[in-house]
Amino acid sequence: MSTPLYDVAIIGGGIVGMATAAALVSRWPLSLIVVEEEDCLAAHQSGHNSGVIHSGLYYKPGSLKARLCAEGREAMFRFCQAHEIAYERCGKLIVATSESELPLLKELDRRGKANGLQGLRRLSPEEILEHEPYATGIAGLFVTETGIVDYAQVTRAFADLVRKAGGIIRTKAHVYGVRRQADMLLIHTTGGEISSRYLINCGGLQSDRIARMCGVNPGLRIIPFRGEYYELTPERRHVVRNLIYPVPDPRFPFLGVHFTRRIQGGIEAGPNAVLAFKRQGYHPWDISLADVKEMASYGGFWRMSRRYWKTGLGEFHRSLSKGAFVKALQRLIPGLGPDDLRQGGVGVRAQAVEPTGLLVDDFRIVEAEGMTHVLNAPSPAATASISIGRTIADLAAKRLGLPGAPASPLLES
Repeated sequence: MSTPLYDVAIIGGGIVGMATAAALVSRWPLSLIVVEEEDCLAAHQSGHNSGVIHSGLYYKPGSLKARLCAEGREAMFRFCQAHEIAYERCGKLIVATSESELPLLKELDRRGKANGLQGLRRLSPEEILEHEPYATGIAGLFVTETGIVDYAQVTRAFADLVRKAGGIIRTKAHVYGVRRQADMLLIHTTGGEISSRYLINCGGLQSDRIARMCGVNPGLRIIPFRGEYYELTPERRHVVRNLIYPVPDPRFPFLGVHFTRRIQGGIEAGPNAVLAFKRQGYHPWDISLADVKEMASYGGFWRMSRRYWKTGLGEFHRSLSKGAFVKALQRLIPGLGPDDLRQGGVGVRAQAVEPTGLLVDDFRIVEAEGMTHVLNAPSPAATASISIGRTIADLAAKRLGLPGAPASPLLES
């Protein structure tokens, strides 16, 4: 029996892969398949994040992150409203707790305005208490254009659009090989062979490996970082109204431990950022010897480690010591104690690291013959997923020689 030829095959059933699929099939009459190795969609980063719809405050003006986050944020709000997905535009409070953080807070204010945010407001210590009565700081910044949502639910809504437009979604299909044959690509999966004119790699934690499998040098390596959360006990949830963040360290793409109200209910505290010894290692004892060997053989890993070893030790200490984790949280809410927290969820972040040891901060999307590879899509990728999906869809359409098409109302209403 011959293998059907698809116009587009997408590897990865996370939110970026499904948003890209929805953007394609809603604008062009394509045959499309999405393959996902797990038995459900949004199994990893898309389903293990804090559910924040980010404003675009943090990102360097003019960067791909800044542009796509700003566009994607408003598109996400509209999409959720149109598809009856629970969300809330609740705002976020960033708190400076020391004099050394005041210049950084000022820079965040500047970046936010440069990125088009309208609702930024500097707060005095007294005004901080008006928003979050249990928080303490010497200055604050309130960001109105921030919200919360369940991104796994959003991913499923994208999938519904794909299926209604005739797209195929195949789970339990691990990709283990890709080869070119004439003018098409043969994708070998545990769910059968797939033939496609064009391939889009949205593999997240496996994106660099998939690129190499396709004969593309990604120029980076994915290093996994585990993010561990606590959650406030029901009796203490009242101490956080919405979202409370510290002023982030500009040297890192991580935002520091913070408090997040979940759309499903409850308050999360975290995450830290601990080096994981398995790409899908959600527990401290999850170790893959193959993954460790690959990390150890990468010069960029050791250069990163030399640059950030002190910070890394601090993250490990917070992972091993609940007291140390609580101490970090007490910078924002001094009245919290260990008994106010219980173990929460865990996520694994796919952090791209260059051979120089630098952490890749911006989104990185690379084209090759017959392919597009999304090699770095950390936060705010979920927020920006609709915009990222459109961007990738436009790249694929150009390569496939498809006519120009306006953005589909399916992703807006």
